[in-house]
Amino acid sequence: MSLSWMIRISLLCGCLLPIWTARSAATPPAAPVGAYQFDRTISRPVLENFLARSISVEGVFNGRGHLEDNLRMLRELGVKYAGRSLCLWGAERDFLANVERARQQVPKAIAADPEMILEACVFETVSPRVEQIAIPGWVFADLGQPVEARNFIYTNIIYPVGQRRAMGNAQVPDASRLETQLWFYYQAATYIDLGFEAIHFGQVEIMNRNDRGNAQWDRLLTRVRAHGAKHARRHLVLCNGHTPSGGLVHEGRLLLDFHAFPLRIKENPDKPLDAVLEVGFSDGIYGHSQGGIAPSGWRCEHLPYLVEIDNWGVSRTPGQARAGSIWIWGYDEITWFAHQTREYRAKWLQYAWDWVRKTDANGYLQMPGSRTASSPDIHWYFANNPSPAVPNGMGDEEAIRAVWAANPNQPR
Repeated sequence: MSLSWMIRISLLCGCLLPIWTARSAATPPAAPVGAYQFDRTISRPVLENFLARSISVEGVFNGRGHLEDNLRMLRELGVKYAGRSLCLWGAERDFLANVERARQQVPKAIAADPEMILEACVFETVSPRVEQIAIPGWVFADLGQPVEARNFIYTNIIYPVGQRRAMGNAQVPDASRLETQLWFYYQAATYIDLGFEAIHFGQVEIMNRNDRGNAQWDRLLTRVRAHGAKHARRHLVLCNGHTPSGGLVHEGRLLLDFHAFPLRIKENPDKPLDAVLEVGFSDGIYGHSQGGIAPSGWRCEHLPYLVEIDNWGVSRTPGQARAGSIWIWGYDEITWFAHQTREYRAKWLQYAWDWVRKTDANGYLQMPGSRTASSPDIHWYFANNPSPAVPNGMGDEEAIRAVWAANPNQPR
């Protein structure tokens, strides 16, 4: 080969190398064959593979953030479980319009990564607006009820007089009531038809006051799973919810595919804005996720679970220690997290991941990606790298990528 050609090839390689390096840095490593494969049932190892690459991206498909940049972030991080991606708190408000928007957007995410599981939410709240929604005939039929031409009835969903629990301007549904089952099934089945393969049912344990044996939860979730077996992309829908007692069990069978709960972060009042994790603090789930026979048929001593950086509001003393209860420096978990420096957030995510995995091998940290924040200066947390599309992105993508890279998920 002539010297001139060698120089040309060297120059060409020198030009291409930075491009290749940049692309490889944004591309997650290939997973072992079968790591994310399931159909009709899911094994515990495959389930845990998904939990180990989980992120909370609240409201991606209901107008929160920049859709294309959110999908870019999910793809480049190698996310396999997109939690709360359709997150309709008070779903009865503009339900059909939100469903139609998700119908247009969800296919883009599935095309970006067909292995990724998208999660929608059915929450522990309902308002009188639900009476504006007509009940489709198929909902009655699927639940074995005579078909009627009517709307939902609010007072038949909430707890009876004397048992009501306020939820802002709404009420907590009573899971034992048929009307609640109709409303919850309508939501869940609709989301499954859109392409969602997981449903988060919120605070399931505040809705079973009249269903102590969980027979009605069992009935509802059985119907949801039956719909998933027929209509879900991989003939399975994963159900989860917040379980402070450790889980929903009926006659020895676990009713949820995995459990979920807030991290329950404890402030460290001796170091400004610092916080830690601690077994026994508040009602944390560590060490007491219940076991039994999982919905996919395998038996476990403790069901796998996710812990998330949760949101619920801000105290009367934001930024100050000792506000009491589960406040962290006067904030909820995600608002506290969002007020830290980028360097602190990166170190804390690694700390939290390591702490959870070492404390309880059944638990996995769900990374923060998009979440409601509650303070005058921060109304929403976005992990996205800042850009013209997401000018308020906090730039935590590399921190998340680093944690996962240091903890490769090996199928067992």
